[in-house]
Amino acid sequence: MLRVRPAASRQWRTLPASQNRLLCEGAKVRKTCVAFIGNFATKENHTMESIIEIGTIKDVESWAELRVALWPHHSLEDHRAELSRAFLSESGEAVAFIARNAANDAVGFAEATLRHDYVNGCSSSPVLFLEGIYIRPVDRRKGIARLLCNAVADWGKSLGCVEFGSDAPLENSASHALHTALGFEETQRVVFFRKPL
Repeated sequence: MLRVRPAASRQWRTLPASQNRLLCEGAKVRKTCVAFIGNFATKENHTMESIIEIGTIKDVESWAELRVALWPHHSLEDHRAELSRAFLSESGEAVAFIARNAANDAVGFAEATLRHDYVNGCSSSPVLFLEGIYIRPVDRRKGIARLLCNAVADWGKSLGCVEFGSDAPLENSASHALHTALGFEETQRVVFFRKPL
């Protein structure tokens, strides 16, 4: 058994350990869904069946392929190596959630870390930081990004985080719109510089 906390009520209750994933049912009607991930739970309204799970070694291949779609400047091999190093190391400083459809295909992911250094626009430490979020184009606008982001947020809250940071390139207006839709507010616009030594 594990203790979970529904986000809406903020009250603890005990659930079987087998309920460690999010299952949203109902292809055409809106249903209330409860996410059971680790030691917390969230409630969501959603219009398709989705499963949100913490990324594990079994997800590496499909997860790496989704990462290539988001970050094509790195090879599939580079992504596999990064997943093993950063997200599968059990350091407790990083988490990833994988979204699956009814056919159990990976359709998206969200990755986050705990940042102990300064995060632009934030005043606490550590800050939960969304390192990347991606949903396959065919699966967008179905609420999956919100489910993933809420799972990440609940993970961060369970570790004592009170702020959730993220960033996006200045020219990526689609990402800006997504962040706004997910409840983020813009805090700063920054241009980085470098000089070789």
